[in-house]
Order: sequence, then structure tokens, then C-alpha cells
Amino acid sequence: MTETSETSARPSPLIEVHADAEALATAVAGELLNRIADAQAAGHVPDIGLTGGTIADAIHHEVARLAPASGVDWGAVQFWFGDERFVPADSPERNAGQARAAFLDEVRAMRVHEIPASDQSDNAEAAATSYSETVRAEGNGDFDVLMLGIGPDGHVASLFPAHPGLAVTDAIASAVHDSPKPPSDRVTLTFEALNRAQSVWFLASGDAKADAVRRGLAEDGSVEETPARGVSGNTETVWFLDTAAASLI
Repeated sequence: MTETSETSARPSPLIEVHADAEALATAVAGELLNRIADAQAAGHVPDIGLTGGTIADAIHHEVARLAPASGVDWGAVQFWFGDERFVPADSPERNAGQARAAFLDEVRAMRVHEIPASDQSDNAEAAATSYSETVRAEGNGDFDVLMLGIGPDGHVASLFPAHPGLAVTDAIASAVHDSPKPPSDRVTLTFEALNRAQSVWFLASGDAKADAVRRGLAEDGSVEETPARGVSGNTETVWFLDTAAASLI
């Protein structure tokens, strides 16, 4: 699989490098709050895609810290998740649980759309179907901002290198089994759904991400090897990095 003509014709990615993970988290949180506030000022209910991981957690905590001065109406923001581990709802491995603990509950976000957990759905396929139906019923058609972490192997959401999930089409969300990163069962948005975002923000911190960042931004390469290459924003793609993650570009 290579980038489609549609995604390859989109604006070239921007790269923003910060001194360290702390500075990166503060910058991204501030920019996210500005984007949400601007959208609301224009009379729009923004759809924001959240991700999991260490740097995302740091960003979420910064959002909570900066929220009181932001002017954001948290009841008029829709939050979504790019992927989720298919585990019980109270599992600490859940991206949704981490985001709620870090900022969603503190700011009293009301429109949080979680992917069904393993104790809420018969199997990952049923959870993917349910989440797809929610996206169709409640979504605005795309994400205003979609944040994505990138794994050391180049995966995004739960789309892993050389994994069957890369080939799923005509679907919003799909089940993932035999994930190379535990837990083995997950639910992920597909490339088609991820590529409906207006702004895609890749988030990467630390030396362990440097090679994946290099491959994600290289002129040549395949989506099979580096799935991050398969996602870009309609109007903007930004790679938010710290100096360690950017060390090979």
C-alpha cells in the first residue's frame, strides 16, 4: 500500500520542534485550546480526536491546567478516540479512562464518545460497529483536529505495520486481533476515517520515536512499513516533536 493520490495531493506536513516533552505538551495543549475556542467563536461545535500514550497524557494534563483561562465551552466540544484497547471499561489501559482522568472529567466535558469496552460489547467487531454508528449519528463528518501518537514501529491508532487491518476499506472502524502490541484485541478507526480530519497532529517525544518519525516523513517509503504515512489532514498536517524525536530528520 502506498499513499493514495488524494492524500498525496494534500498540503505538505509542517514540523514543529520543541526542546523537550514538557515544552511540547504545553505548546500542543495551548494550540488545541486556541483551535477549539476559535471554532466555537465561529459558531461551530468542534470534533476533536484524542489519542493515548505518554505524551498525549502530558498534553491532556496541560489542557486541564490551561483550561480555566481558555474560554472554551466544554459542553460544546465533541471528543472521539482514534482507537481503543478492547478491555473492560474500568481498565487502566483504556485510552478513554486515561483521558477522563487527565482532563475530560475535570473540565466536565459532556460529549465524550467512547469506543465500547469488552464488558459492554460481545466482541471487538460489535464494538467497531457500534462506534461506527455513533460516528455517523453524532459526528460532524470529519475531525477539526485529530491527534495521533506514533509508535516506534511507525503504527498509528491501532494500524500496525504489515497487519491485515491496513487493508480495511469501506468502514469507519474495524476490529483488530493479534495486535503486535498487547492487548491483542482492539478497535481502531480505519485509514478512510482518519483521513477525514481537517488537521492531523502527530505527537512524538523521545529517542525511541526518532526512527519512526524519520520514516514517516521520508520522501520514499510504504504504508505497510510505516502506517503513519497513510494519514494526513485535508488542510494541515503537523508533526509536533521534541528534539529527541526529531533527531534523525
